[in-house]
Amino acid sequence: MVLLVAVATFFSTLFGGLVALRLKDQLHLILGFSAGAVIGVAFFDLMPEALELASGSYELSTIVSIIALGFIIYLVLDRLILHHQHDEDLPAVPAHAGQAGVHAKRGHASAGTLSFHSFLDGVGIGLAFQVSAAVGIVVALAVLAHDFSDGINTVNFILKNGGRHSQAFRWLLVDAIAPALGVFSTLFFSVSQAHLGLLLALFAGFFLYIGASDLVPESHHAHPTRLTTIMTVAGVGLLYIIIHFAV
Repeated sequence: MVLLVAVATFFSTLFGGLVALRLKDQLHLILGFSAGAVIGVAFFDLMPEALELASGSYELSTIVSIIALGFIIYLVLDRLILHHQHDEDLPAVPAHAGQAGVHAKRGHASAGTLSFHSFLDGVGIGLAFQVSAAVGIVVALAVLAHDFSDGINTVNFILKNGGRHSQAFRWLLVDAIAPALGVFSTLFFSVSQAHLGLLLALFAGFFLYIGASDLVPESHHAHPTRLTTIMTVAGVGLLYIIIHFAV
């Protein structure tokens, strides 16, 4: 059963990313949807799971502080290391190699963050199966439900930062393999629910920053606000429905 779940997570993520690659000419609309999906994962999946897992050992204020810490850590990384600039902030001249490198770093960092989150998804599935098969299946359904959007988001992080089609596909493969590796890794270790909850809280902060400060502004830049806004709301709504009914 665990092996089948690991294979299913791979193909769910891969299919979502291939859809994003196929529709890359409509990137601003996909970015709008991705923004909503990333924010939806943070609010409806990561934060509730973090609160449920860690609340028995930590105060609510501590868990919320970890979420804020994740947001701040990614903000510092983005501003001081990756030098975040929106396209409208760049000089009106052809991009030179330095600018391309900065954008590429941001794309790789975001895709790497999402891939590590996918690995933790797999860890969550594996640990749930350690509790019981029934709990494992429920958690697996929730993960499979948003793996499709994870694949879309991974591709978008690379393409919107000037990455090549081949780079996006390589990161998609990494993100697709990550949850399967996470599942298999739990055959060799176990993690307390409280510590796993704090880790999920940290990633909730990461995702809130990526969605609100990166994907939302990029999806609206130089494109019709109404349609991209609809796509963003659709992304949030779809993730709410998927996670609500999967769990």
